[in-house]
Amino acid sequence: MTTDTTVAPLVTLDDVRAARAVIGDRVRRTPMMASATLSAMTGADIYLKLELFQKTGSFKVRGALNRMDQLTAEERKRGVVTLSAGNHAQAVAWAARAMGVSATVVMPTTAVRSKVEATRGYGGDVVQTSGDLLGTAQALQAERGLTLIHPFDDDRVIAGAGTVALEAFEDLPDADVLLVGCGGGGVLSGTSVTARGLRPAARVIGVEPDGACGMRQSLDHGSPVPPDRLSTIADGLAAPFTGVRNFAHVQGLGVEMVTVPDEAIIEAMWLLIERCKVLAEPAAAAGLAALLAGKVTVAPGAKVVLLVTGGNVDRERLRTLG
Repeated sequence: MTTDTTVAPLVTLDDVRAARAVIGDRVRRTPMMASATLSAMTGADIYLKLELFQKTGSFKVRGALNRMDQLTAEERKRGVVTLSAGNHAQAVAWAARAMGVSATVVMPTTAVRSKVEATRGYGGDVVQTSGDLLGTAQALQAERGLTLIHPFDDDRVIAGAGTVALEAFEDLPDADVLLVGCGGGGVLSGTSVTARGLRPAARVIGVEPDGACGMRQSLDHGSPVPPDRLSTIADGLAAPFTGVRNFAHVQGLGVEMVTVPDEAIIEAMWLLIERCKVLAEPAAAAGLAALLAGKVTVAPGAKVVLLVTGGNVDRERLRTLG
């Protein structure tokens, strides 16, 4: 699998299947749950792919493991560096510890405290900055001879993330619509690859917050651009830039993109908690928010899969979302 971000072909279904073989039983096969409540509210058949029950609380370990599996012996000896607001940070720290590799993790000073503490708990050396995350990670990479594990703009990360949708289609082969929150676009890219390979007619819809819609703006611009602002309650969707490879997949595979206000995300999160007993973080509620806010229209009785991508939200954040 090539990772040339300018001329490389897109990730394929075979790449996703190969990623699952690499990951093996190191991750959980997360459950798919039908929701009678949400189905009655929307007129569609709603299924929740509960990736919040994944190791480290999100889908991110899938891509981290698939990418880190290709490290050479020398790269493992030197260690890795990554950048993340939280979920990918925890995933890389966890994967690195499992593989006997040291991990340096660059996080923003505004990162949710529980995510910083969890990353340290998994063994990550956390470096917080108020500046450019990628620039800081690249500086540490050069200074210490580390290998950069990108949170989303990498083919192996995309293929690993695509294994979420592989499981979803095995449980629901005739899924009509998949709704996926989009930050950098790793899981959205991987889901689109899997869907186009297994069920080309299925709609793949990415959802971004109004205040952090870099992929929507990039599609409108015709090439990757950073979001014009980063202001959202869904920190997991607040990527500071749009990945070149992620943009190529979203554009090339015909992914639909919509945006939703924070108020809709918060309402969807509480609905998942109160009616489905699922403690999703705000980023993981974006797909439901788009459906309930009328940003996405589906046919009556359509089989809709909501990727509940993570559940890393702490009590301090919950207190602010009343």
